[in-house]
Amino acid sequence: MMAESHALRDRLSQLGLHAMASHFEAEAETAAQSESSYTTYLARLVDAELADKTDRSVNARVHRARFSIFRTLEEFDFSFQPGLSSARVRELANLSFIDQAANVLFIGGPGVGKTHLAVALALQACAARRSVLFTAAADLLDQLAAAEVTQTLGKLLDRLRRLDLLVVDELGYLPIDGRKANLFFQLVATRYTKGSIIITSNVSFDGWGKVFGDDVIASAILDRLLHQSHIFAINGPSYRLKDKRSTMPNA
Repeated sequence: MMAESHALRDRLSQLGLHAMASHFEAEAETAAQSESSYTTYLARLVDAELADKTDRSVNARVHRARFSIFRTLEEFDFSFQPGLSSARVRELANLSFIDQAANVLFIGGPGVGKTHLAVALALQACAARRSVLFTAAADLLDQLAAAEVTQTLGKLLDRLRRLDLLVVDELGYLPIDGRKANLFFQLVATRYTKGSIIITSNVSFDGWGKVFGDDVIASAILDRLLHQSHIFAINGPSYRLKDKRSTMPNA
């Protein structure tokens, strides 16, 4: 009996059914005690294998997304940002905005939770087995510029177009020259009506002309981003400073 178990475990492992290889003996014992049918026993093993494969798939997607931090919606303190609609944000977690190729824009000052919310939604997308990339705006623009120099821009834009969700963090913190502004427009145009973009920015829309150094190209970018979008203006205080404020002396 022991030899048969070892042989079966080896065969299951060779087939890549690692969860079934780990659980079949325990499940067999459970089935015998509960007098379960062979079909029930097999179904439980298959469920274990599917769950394991799903976990590995999600972990792989999270790794490929290249998150700089990990945050969830459950961790977000909506009471600290009373002007932000928790219902609207939580509704996005059903990911229908991705199915509609709609964009999400979080606009507000430093420390108000823009990146937290963007990461939380992107992690939700990974859990739903969607393809995701998280990138700082400066890094993305550098990558686009480098691809243009090496004549691989078309391939890069095609790869970015095929993502279910692209998250561009901290747009507006650094000035963007004309060349990179044009490249960002190409990216937005490539994904327009085809894939969702989440953008976090500390600059309101009327200041994007200054960010991109050109009112016309900024208008063209916004025209595509805002056509089908969910916009959140977060005007509350900074989370990073909330503890320090309580210790500051009164003026």
